[in-house]
Amino acid sequence: MNNIPSIIQAQRDFFNSYKTRDLDFRILQLKTLRKAILAYEDRLYEAFRTDLGKSKFEVYETELGLVLEEAGRHINKLHHWAKPVKTPTNQLLHFLSKSRIIAEPYGTVLIIAPWNYPFQLLINPLVGAISAGNCAALKPSELTPAVARVMEEMITEYFDPRYISVFYGDVELSKALLNEKWDLIFFTGSPAVGRFVMEAAARNLSPVVLELGGKSPCIVDADANLQVAASRIAWGKFLNAGQTCIAPDYLFVHSSVKEEFLKLMSSKITRYYGANPKESKDYTRIVNESKTQRLASFLACGAVISGGEVNIHDRYISPTIIDGVKPGDTVMQEEIFGPILPVMEFIDLEEVITFINSNPKPLALYYFSEDRARQDEVLGKTSSGGACINDVITHVANANIPFGGVGNSGMGKYHGRFSFDTFSHHRSVLSKSTRIDIPVRYPPYKSKLRLLKMLLG
Repeated sequence: MNNIPSIIQAQRDFFNSYKTRDLDFRILQLKTLRKAILAYEDRLYEAFRTDLGKSKFEVYETELGLVLEEAGRHINKLHHWAKPVKTPTNQLLHFLSKSRIIAEPYGTVLIIAPWNYPFQLLINPLVGAISAGNCAALKPSELTPAVARVMEEMITEYFDPRYISVFYGDVELSKALLNEKWDLIFFTGSPAVGRFVMEAAARNLSPVVLELGGKSPCIVDADANLQVAASRIAWGKFLNAGQTCIAPDYLFVHSSVKEEFLKLMSSKITRYYGANPKESKDYTRIVNESKTQRLASFLACGAVISGGEVNIHDRYISPTIIDGVKPGDTVMQEEIFGPILPVMEFIDLEEVITFINSNPKPLALYYFSEDRARQDEVLGKTSSGGACINDVITHVANANIPFGGVGNSGMGKYHGRFSFDTFSHHRSVLSKSTRIDIPVRYPPYKSKLRLLKMLLG
């Protein structure tokens, strides 16, 4: 940890060489990043199998593919995004003036990633940092050590540490990094740790982007297409064994369709992972035994109607549905972050909306209904970082819309153009001619107030 200040200073010196300001340099680095990912693809697959037991398909779907697509988008769009934006100028107030907004890099940024999507949630923000012209320090999660080590080797091989560096270590290393002055901190993780990050950043007045989590609700109304809803919710909930910040955390189902819907959900689980999901090569493991034990404790809530098998040593919990859950149950007090789906029934949609609004704002909200008016009602009366109508999770894969939280689920946004904007300072510039200098602004003011009111009124 003693070398942290020297590495940061080296990055500041590199940034002050102005190399990263050059757009062609940034594009070259983005192309290098894509090249590095493809070169390390097989090693990353092996690392993910070691840490999380993930299939190659799921690794590419949720990790590598998203980052490769993101980098390609920035390569193709960067020259357009980086152009100064001309804006209107009030010529009565600012005679012979022009205004524009220039996107400039912050400088040296710190990116801290979690363990659930250890590659995507570290390297995807890095794409934005590179695109905007910053130097970056990366802190991968120590809870997925195989993936972290491969990423460290990949970055070290392909990038100058004065430009991009990797710090691998535990919580103490994270604390040491947060004690330093950064031009921007980008953190993905839990709200509890997010508060600590924000507190540390405040000491140096470093701006922060916090991508947090929370209990994302999912609602299946009486008129929903139950077959489609069951397919999509079962996929989204048990993807990565539920270790997804935007996974449906709990489910409200209309009482008139609950029994039928839960049978469909159970059948979808069997279809996706077989009669014994433990033997499926497509079903991920929990990250460690401690978190498996925590999840297992939730099985005491309600009644398990599907799944419920646990093997702590193997870090395995089968895809599980729990019915008859009450709002006061333990499983409803914190984000689950695992393959357990608690179910509550409802009759009046307004009761569901009231329940959602009585809790911290979630990172995502999902509503299944064919009624446009009720869709608009749910969106209009609730707040969340993002939302899907008749689907789950897929909004994160559309780079044309921002991804981020609100309130307890985070602040700031990224993906696509929004990543470039997030990692850029938008500098306002007004350029004024010296040919004419109207004296109304200069003292003595005497009777100038009337004219000022005309100009500003």
